[in-house]
Amino acid sequence: MKEKVYIFDTTLRDGEQVPGCQLNTVEKIEVARMLETLGVDVIEAGFPVSSPGDFSSVVEISRAVTNPTICALTRAVEKDIEVAADALKFARRGRIHTGIGTSDFHIKYKFNSTPEEIVERAVKAVKFARNLVGEVEFYAEDAGRTDNKYLARVVEAAIGAGATIINIPDTTGYTLPHEYGAKIKYLVEHVPSIHKAIISTHCHNDLGMATANTLSGILNGARQVEVTVNGIGERAGNTSLEEVVMILKSHKKKGLYTDVNSKKIMPISRLVSTLMRMPVQPNKAIVGRNAFAHSSGIHQDGFLKKRETYEIINPKDVGLNQSSLILTARSGRAALKHRLEEIGVKLSKPELDELYPRFLELADKKKEINDDDLLVLVDRDKNVDRSIRLIGLQVLCGKNLQASATVKLGYNGEEFTEVGLGNGPIDASLNAIRSIVRQKIHLEDFVIQAITRGSNDIGKVHMSVEYKGILFYGFGANTDIVQASVEAFLDAVGKALK
Repeated sequence: MKEKVYIFDTTLRDGEQVPGCQLNTVEKIEVARMLETLGVDVIEAGFPVSSPGDFSSVVEISRAVTNPTICALTRAVEKDIEVAADALKFARRGRIHTGIGTSDFHIKYKFNSTPEEIVERAVKAVKFARNLVGEVEFYAEDAGRTDNKYLARVVEAAIGAGATIINIPDTTGYTLPHEYGAKIKYLVEHVPSIHKAIISTHCHNDLGMATANTLSGILNGARQVEVTVNGIGERAGNTSLEEVVMILKSHKKKGLYTDVNSKKIMPISRLVSTLMRMPVQPNKAIVGRNAFAHSSGIHQDGFLKKRETYEIINPKDVGLNQSSLILTARSGRAALKHRLEEIGVKLSKPELDELYPRFLELADKKKEINDDDLLVLVDRDKNVDRSIRLIGLQVLCGKNLQASATVKLGYNGEEFTEVGLGNGPIDASLNAIRSIVRQKIHLEDFVIQAITRGSNDIGKVHMSVEYKGILFYGFGANTDIVQASVEAFLDAVGKALK
């Protein structure tokens, strides 16, 4: 029998606590609507008593979305709870999320209180909230560092007061996965009324174990997970929504599922990243730009033979059209041939063998090869008249130094070397070429274009030259813009002198 795991998204509350990532109400509504489309069960919309902006956001999100439960956070303080209930008045399904710290650190140093008083405050807060809204969730802050026996006592009291969801936060991200799982199991086995409530996880990532702890909690009886898009949140972040969803989707034999439409994961990841101005790290699981990218030649070859060789998730399942083969100096002929065919270029084996060394040469310079680079590699030599070709080029230029260029050409079956001076290295190089061909060739137009961004990317050069009243056009491309310009000039000159 399959069991549902409820997705409680706190991107707009805990996730928004990241410094510099605050959203305005309009932006929060945009995220909330996409969360609804994603299929989350609960949206924690804010902490209403904390600011007028948070209050307004909870109100407007309650108006804007229909299906998810809208949740508002409070402390175990009556004023907090009253304000939260007021903010939730337009929610079709509203939930107050109230609680208090239960670890010795919190009881002794944060509240200067006693374990007995904390239980009393917890019960009072839950009862007060239960009289104002239909659903109350109780959190035992820092439960990860709370003694299990005392935690069970607090949980039993909260359920008795009317809480139907019990949140067990690993607030500091300290707990190890087996410890967190054991804590959930202890509550299942030692709280007599636990069957009346859903146990929820809320794990932080301070030691990089948020997702592992969450999964351990699920496997030991938790049926709600509190997560954020891209794993954003306080300090090192929260459990990542996309990671938990795809773990459960990938491990179907566990008999657990969520209602999340995983194909919407990538769009909402990008939306949250953009609105919060918080880039996703490239190697982030599921949504990082390298999550479905293969650059190793061995991996690429295996992937091309059968995708599952190196991928456990189909990229289409998270909203990507396809995986990407990143062409680098480590890529083999199979990956190069595949990518060329994808962009409509089919080469014979001899042609591929001839291209591959030049591909490696460029890859060593540029690190990563894109589609435009490939087209340049394939087309670069097609229009060059072989009666004139560049053999060598050396330039000298700098501040307070006239540019000079030494050009070595193959021309009409012979080799010529000439030194040219000019207003910059390109002008000097073209003057050297004119000296070799001994023709009056006038440069009419000269355009340099970067294919992509970056100082090591290929630059394309288009030139037009006038010879005996007729215009001829040339093209060149190279990571060295001076060489690209010389190649474009030679392309045009070759056509003019043909």
